[in-house]
Amino acid sequence: MNDSSASPDKLGMNVFSADDLTSDFRVVVRQGTRRGIRLERLFWATLKQLAEDKRLTLGELVDEIELSNNETGNLTSAIRVACLRWMADQSAALGKLASLRTINAILGACPAPAFALSSTKKILTFNPAFQNLVRRHLPIGSSEEARRDLRLSLDLNVADIFTRLDANYGIPIASGFVIGTAERRYRGQLNIVRAPIKTPELLLSFVVNG
Repeated sequence: MNDSSASPDKLGMNVFSADDLTSDFRVVVRQGTRRGIRLERLFWATLKQLAEDKRLTLGELVDEIELSNNETGNLTSAIRVACLRWMADQSAALGKLASLRTINAILGACPAPAFALSSTKKILTFNPAFQNLVRRHLPIGSSEEARRDLRLSLDLNVADIFTRLDANYGIPIASGFVIGTAERRYRGQLNIVRAPIKTPELLLSFVVNG
C-alpha cells in the first residue's frame, strides 16, 4: 500500500489524502501565553473555519475549548472533538436546507411557472403558476390518468444539461421544451439550474415565456 496516495472507501472515493494526515506543530498565543499544539492539517483547517464562524482568534477558540472540556485534560482530543461536532452540525444544517421541502418552497415562491425535473425526465413537483400554464394551454381533466397523459420533451439531453451545469459552475442553461398530450402541444423556453439537493439529482426549470 502506498502511503502517499489517498485512502479510498468502499465506493472508490477518496476519504482523505496523505497531506490531511500530516501533523503540524503550531504555537497559539492567547493574552501573551504561548501554547504549543500538534494537530493533523485537516483539523487545523477545520479549527480555523470554526474560529472564523465564531468570530474568534485561534487562541480564544482554544481557550474556550479548554474551559469547556477541562475534565478530560487532553486538549488535542478536545479540539478534535470540537471540530468534528461543528462539522456534524454544519452537515445537519445543510441537510435540512437541501431537501425536497426546500425545493417546494423555492418553486412556490417563484411567480413564473416552474417545476423540478428528475434525471429520468420526470416532473416531480411544480408550482401553481406551472399548473395554471398547463390548464391554459392544454385543457385536460383533473384526474390522475389525465395528468399521466402529459408528456415533456427538452431540446437538450438531460444528462448533457447536468454535465454543462457542472462544467459552468451552475450558470443557468437555456433550453426549449414541449409539453403536451396526445392532441395538444405547448412549446416554450426554460432556464434550468441544478437544484440544491444531493439526492435525488434534480433540475429546477423556470419557464421564461409562460
